[in-house]
Amino acid sequence: MANDTSLLGQVKQKLIDSKRKWADEGRLLTGKAGLKGRDRLPPGQHEVKNWPVLDLGVQPKIDLWDWQLKVDGLVDAPASFTFQDLLALPQSEDVSDIHCVTAWSRYDNHWVGVRTRDLIARVRPKPDARFVMCHAYDGYTTNLRFEHFAAEDALLAHSWEGKPITREHGGPVRMVIPRWYFWKSAKWIKRIEFTAKDRPGFWENRGYHNQGDPWTEQRYSRD
Repeated sequence: MANDTSLLGQVKQKLIDSKRKWADEGRLLTGKAGLKGRDRLPPGQHEVKNWPVLDLGVQPKIDLWDWQLKVDGLVDAPASFTFQDLLALPQSEDVSDIHCVTAWSRYDNHWVGVRTRDLIARVRPKPDARFVMCHAYDGYTTNLRFEHFAAEDALLAHSWEGKPITREHGGPVRMVIPRWYFWKSAKWIKRIEFTAKDRPGFWENRGYHNQGDPWTEQRYSRD
């Protein structure tokens, strides 16, 4: 069965406190923003070949057939999707880079899933839906501008490198928003909420930047 346990009392508080301290200290900032188009690697990043595992100390175990995605808020056609429903939507492939705020980047990740644009076409957001809040099965949240969520390379991904996305990396379904630091790509996606007003998510409430552009080093809210 899906595990919908809240973060309270279960996350690794030491990890959270450590990352909040990073934000307070401006850890990893280089001051070399604005290099997009000249170098594939954003400032302050280093390339890795593996895919590091980062989470809040909780990796919810979600049975494939119990997974559900709720899409609601300011939409004309609120919907709930099972995994089978998701597979019935148009499937797309994309290749993109991952840039993590902890300073690693991984090139050429092959994804399969549903483009957020196809989801948008299905639920029909209202004109005043200017923001999106992503909710995860572990209680995690992160916020996006509507246009960032609707980018052509944004996906609800269920496969990576030809295989189902593993539990540790956010399977069975996770967000992939590749133009922004990867904390914006919520793992274990459970709900997508369209809103008129912006609300900070989990890390945005703990010192991280509200948008998270790797090319301008929007790591922390001080930027």
